[in-house]
Amino acid sequence: MDHHHRHILLVTYPSQGHINPSLQFAKRLVRMGVKVTLATPFSAINRMTKTTTTPTPSQGLTITGFSDGCDDGYKPGRDDLAHYMSEQRRHGSEAVKQLITATADRGQPFTRVVYTTLLPWVGRVATSHHYPSTFLWIQPVTILDIYYYYFNGYANSIKPNCKNDLSLSIELPGLPILSSRDLPSFFHPSNEHDFALQIFKDHLDVLDEQTNPTVLVNTFETLESEALRAVEKIRFVAVGPLIPSAFLDGKNPSDTSFGGDLFQKSRDYIEWLDSKADGSVVYVSFGSISELSKQQLEEIEKGLLESHRPFLWVIRPNGNVEKKDEDKLSCEEELEKQGMIVPWCSQVEVLSHPSLGCFLTHCGWNSTLESLVCGVPVVAFPQWTDQSTNAKLMEDVWKIAVRVTKNEEGLVKGGEFGRCIEIMMGSREEGEKMRRNAKKWKGLAKEAAMEGGSSDLNLKAFLNEI
Repeated sequence: MDHHHRHILLVTYPSQGHINPSLQFAKRLVRMGVKVTLATPFSAINRMTKTTTTPTPSQGLTITGFSDGCDDGYKPGRDDLAHYMSEQRRHGSEAVKQLITATADRGQPFTRVVYTTLLPWVGRVATSHHYPSTFLWIQPVTILDIYYYYFNGYANSIKPNCKNDLSLSIELPGLPILSSRDLPSFFHPSNEHDFALQIFKDHLDVLDEQTNPTVLVNTFETLESEALRAVEKIRFVAVGPLIPSAFLDGKNPSDTSFGGDLFQKSRDYIEWLDSKADGSVVYVSFGSISELSKQQLEEIEKGLLESHRPFLWVIRPNGNVEKKDEDKLSCEEELEKQGMIVPWCSQVEVLSHPSLGCFLTHCGWNSTLESLVCGVPVVAFPQWTDQSTNAKLMEDVWKIAVRVTKNEEGLVKGGEFGRCIEIMMGSREEGEKMRRNAKKWKGLAKEAAMEGGSSDLNLKAFLNEI
């Protein structure tokens, strides 16, 4: 169906974990004949490299930047996050207003404004200019259900009195039984980001002001069927998984990467993976934000060495650990004999490689969906925000993961990593079941995204509605 008269403004938060699904959503709309302007702060635009695989404006996608008051990007340890979010809202609201007005003045007005997680103010700007808006939620719908319940009568059940008290069960309609360690980190007493829950409340308030609110979700029907229908007042529409076409529906074989990266220099890791036996490699990556202590990194190092299995480990410069002489991994030479350490890799390409046996991950939602689409079982080491809930779903609902356990000091020891890797990679029935489940979810994810699949039909129906 031709949707060329549609012009959608898609506004996204400037971190890699938000840019990635937003870019894939935009590409999917373009393939359906919709014109899309993807807007994000300059800090994200500046990180994109020439390697980014995106359609040209003539193909229907324009990427534009705006100032959010921090054009060199938010830096943990340097910037106050609450202040940054406040300034982003102030500067961004004005920038989005100007973008909407300028486009209308040129006679090419937007027909819909779509905005992603952490940007409820975009919905407010759209409403103030009489533009319809739609929220694109880029985490599992289970998480948004939890936030909804928290602000609608279940606060006393959800907010834990003490961290990681596994004896307390949290029962919410349509969701699996949770413990405090399965909740998003913003509910924990140790949470340092007091403003975060208010942002999610703002999201829900914007929806509450709409008639028959619809939220597009980066998930698929069979993955979260009950959670998608748990909240009666909001219609959740599954349009995921939003990952590159080459690894999903195959419609665009050249679409193999996300939004580019500063460290894309070498592809030697692919040749290295090619030299390994099928299902033999442990892939280790903790995303673009998580930072681990030197002590924790050394325990991961011990666990990998004790596993005696080849591994590919992504350690970002100035990210997971700073590469000062005193901070170098203590057994780096021994590690590099057994595995390979890289500053960056094309994650979906790695996960889809036949040599991959399991994925040691922080359980960010993009990484979770990528492991599902590629059929790779997981050793789950969640850090913060939605990741503990994602780990719970992977371990107990989808049954594709084993989750590491911290000791009393909050550290995961090397032996624990080794134990979990052995479960996933060894010959035990427990690991074999998870590998079979991973293959099952791979098929279901691809089925949802293909032409005529549930997510494909859901997105087409949404476009017809607007």
